[in-house]
This record gives sequence, structure tokens and C-alpha cells, in this order.
Amino acid sequence: MLKRTSIPVLQAAPNGQQFVMYGDSCSGVPGALHEGTFRQVNAVIRALEHAPQFICFTGDEIMGLTSDAEILRRQWDHFYQREMNWLDRNAIPLYHTTGNHTVYDSASEDIFREVMAHLPQNGPADQRSLSYFVRRGDLLMIFVNTLWSHTGGEGTVETEWLESTLTHHADAEHKLVFGHHPVWVVNGYAGDYQRNIEFHTGRRFWDILVQQGVLAYVCSHILAYDVQVHDGVLQICSAGAGTAHRMPESVEYLHVIQASLDEWGLCYQVLDRAGAVREWLSWEVPLPPSARWTNFDSQSARALPSDCLQNVDRATMVVWEMVGQLNPVENRQPITLLCAHAEGRALPALWLGVSGVRNQLTLLLRPQADRSPYRWQGPMLPTQQPFRVQFGIHSGMGPGGFLWRWQDDDPWSSMIGASAWGAERLRWSHEWTSGDDEGTWATPLSLRWHHQSHDLSDHLP
Repeated sequence: MLKRTSIPVLQAAPNGQQFVMYGDSCSGVPGALHEGTFRQVNAVIRALEHAPQFICFTGDEIMGLTSDAEILRRQWDHFYQREMNWLDRNAIPLYHTTGNHTVYDSASEDIFREVMAHLPQNGPADQRSLSYFVRRGDLLMIFVNTLWSHTGGEGTVETEWLESTLTHHADAEHKLVFGHHPVWVVNGYAGDYQRNIEFHTGRRFWDILVQQGVLAYVCSHILAYDVQVHDGVLQICSAGAGTAHRMPESVEYLHVIQASLDEWGLCYQVLDRAGAVREWLSWEVPLPPSARWTNFDSQSARALPSDCLQNVDRATMVVWEMVGQLNPVENRQPITLLCAHAEGRALPALWLGVSGVRNQLTLLLRPQADRSPYRWQGPMLPTQQPFRVQFGIHSGMGPGGFLWRWQDDDPWSSMIGASAWGAERLRWSHEWTSGDDEGTWATPLSLRWHHQSHDLSDHLP
């Protein structure tokens, strides 16, 4: 399957970190399907031009889910002694999180502790080997347990030790947190506890990450690659290490993430089992002040080519700032802020506006004619006073690439949707309209915009 014998690596500055992240192989069984797929993904890591400094595995290494302790131990033994015997773990540390295939009752917790006795023993007193942290110079990594039986089992997580550890290491320039379950829904695949961390605990967990300046939360569990940002913190879901049953099969693929982290930020490439770059991200994207953006109209939109959002090697970010004031009404029809028209009599390819009695920022995408639109939701806009909001499209972030923030100094957040795809299916329209709903504006809508692109090759040697 691997088509390249040497894969270019995103290199960090001398004081930075170059590492690999992946999860969910569900292997450990000789001759089983996932042993073969896991081998293909590992071959990609072995083909990297430069070995990573460390590897982070976000859970579900083995099939597990058995009440037979000896079978479980044999699976772990096969994972380490056969499937990972190519890795010199003394030279390249392998860090793990718990997962629902490996820690699902008290007996499996005990075996996980045995197998992971080499990991740092600096977590909560009752979660040794299940939760811990690693400090590598200016990088702090915290590995949390999203299945702790004492907090309620799967889809729960403790937060006191997490907050204390982040506070104690506030001097770390970069902070990453790793766990198994997502906080934010991936591909619309929702469900407290079983699919994502329970809502109230998850929001408390996320608030701590935001308050403590964490760069990203890295998880797996949902068999997909996905990236979102909420209040400036990335959620990166990487569950493609070998589990063959992906969702949906037409969009998701087996993969590994190779990353670099230094004073310039986080940059990573998502490599499939053929060693090809399928997606990549450099975060955060520096933008000029919105005061320097230009007025937007259909004529200025022609500056971008129709395929500007569909180039895998080039990431394009388009941002708008919208300022206006809505008339107060009781029964409001949807109000257009931005509309990208499609050819012929097809419904708009992109519609951004205000909908519902709560005046919610709403995005509708219809990249294919005669198909129902996909919907993303943002914040509520005020009606009794002027509003200012910024909307962005990042072509390299999939469904998480529809972004909003109030103004320049605020962090970006992904709009909430239930799609497995994003702007990469959208062809740029050269026919746009905006704010054309009569009688709805107390102050006319004004729009400014900015666009910029950068290439993956800019980050490769």
C-alpha cells in the first residue's frame, strides 16, 4: 500500500518538537484484519525522512473488550512485542491514553496499569498510569483518562488534577492535552458518555483548557480525522491507526498525523496509508487587522479562482467582517448576510444569514444541486443594538473550517454542524449578494473581507 520509501517531514525549529499522533488500531490479534491495516499505517511512520522525537497514541491499541485476563495480556504482548517491535521506545517514547477497548472495567484497569507501568507515575493518586503528564522543555503534555470508573466510567473525566497541573506548569510555552473521547461532536456522531464526554463535564473540561491557554486537545474514538476550534483551542480527532470500519467510508481514511511545534505554532500533515498528504493545518493563521480589509462585493469576489477551496496543497482562508443593526420584529424571516449563487436555477451554494426567533447566525451549504443543504449554527446576534461579527472559511479544516468570532482580538470558534465534509466540496462563486432583505435593517449592512493562502511546501524542507 505504501507508495513512498521516504516521506518529507515537517521540521520544527531547533528548540521545537517533531512528533507523531495516532489512535484506534484495535489490533493485538495475530492474523486479524486490523493487524494488517495497523501494519500499513506503521509503515508510513517508518518511512518518515526523520524519526519523530516521540509518539502519542490516543487509545484503543488492541481489540480488548474481553473478560479473560490472559487473552487481554496476550493482546498487549502481541502489540508491543510484534506489532511495535520496530520502534526503539528508549529512543522514541510512546505515550498512551486509556480507551474504551482497553479500560472498560476494574480488571482491565488493573491490566492497563501493569502494561503501562513504564509511563510517568505523576497522575492523581488513584489513577497512576491512567492519567499523567510529561514535560519536555517548553512543552507540557497531559494525558487524561476519559473512562475512569470512579467518575462514572466511559465519557467522563476528572478536572481538578487537570486544572492543578496546568496551573503548576503555567510557564510552559505550549500545552497539549490528550484523551480518548472527543468533547465536541465529530461528523454529527453524538451521544454523551458513549460518543463524547458528557456535556456538563465536557464544558467544564473545555473551559479549563481555554482559561489555561492550551493549544489543542487531541483525541480519537470516532473513526475519522477531524479538526475544530472552540474559543481558540483546537480539538484534533485522529482515529485512523488501523481500525478498518471508518465513518463514513466515502470520506474518512486510515491515517497518521506528523506534527511540528515551535515558536511559529503548530503545523501538521495527515498522511494516509499510501504516505500521501490528505489534509494539513498550520495554526494559528495570522491575519491583518480588519480595519485594513477591503470592501466586499460581487466584483471583488472575482479575485479568487473557482477552485481556490479545493487545492489540497494550498490552504486558503477567506474572512468577512459584517456590521449592521437589525430592525426588531416578532416573526422574522431568514435574513441574508452573504449569498453565493450557483449556476442556472439551482439554490445558493452558500447562504449565510440570520434565522429563527433567536437571530442565530446560520450557514447553509449546498455544493450539489438537487440535494438538501447541510447546516451549521453560530452565535445569536443582537437586534436592539448594532452587531459586529466575523465569519471565516478555512479550506484546510474540513467541516470545522467554518469559523466565527466577534472581532479581531477574540478567539475563533468553529460553527456547529453535522457534516463529514466542509469547504473542500464548495466551488467559489463569482456571483454574490449581501444584505438585500428589504425592511430588515435599522442600519445598513456593511461588509469587508480579506483572503490569503499558503502552501504546504512552505513548511517542508
